[in-house]
Amino acid sequence: MSQLQWIIKSPIGPLHIVASEKGLQGIFWKKQKIKVPKSLHENTPETKFIIRTVDELNMYFAGHLQKFTVPLDLIGTDFQKRVWAQLIKIPYGKTQSYKDIAEKIKNKKAMRAVGTANGRNPISIIVPCHRVIAANGTIGGYAGGLQTKTKLLDLEKRIAQF
Repeated sequence: MSQLQWIIKSPIGPLHIVASEKGLQGIFWKKQKIKVPKSLHENTPETKFIIRTVDELNMYFAGHLQKFTVPLDLIGTDFQKRVWAQLIKIPYGKTQSYKDIAEKIKNKKAMRAVGTANGRNPISIIVPCHRVIAANGTIGGYAGGLQTKTKLLDLEKRIAQF
């Protein structure tokens, strides 16, 4: 399987975008061991998905995009994919708890497993794991750091008010 990586500067720091010929595979906080091309001028599916992801992320950070449309090529277990599919359903500017997600995937006792799947989400921001909080209302953890999670939640809440 062919993969490419592209690195962008964003308001929350560098983001490492990884795409395959099937779709976006990841938005990571650290560089991956995947080829980084010199440019995105090649006319390949991977570059098209990266360009689309960059465009959508720029619109998101500018407050002009609330729902991403780039095709995803998620790699994970069936359980992880069920959790991630539920994360995508969390409305922009809203949060849900690990318990809420467990109930929605019809496995009430799987709160810890939901937390683990959430932490292994490879597509930060677009599969919005930052919208998942603890049942007591605290923001919990985030691979990009709590400051980043707070910035993303604040951006969405500010834009969602309009």
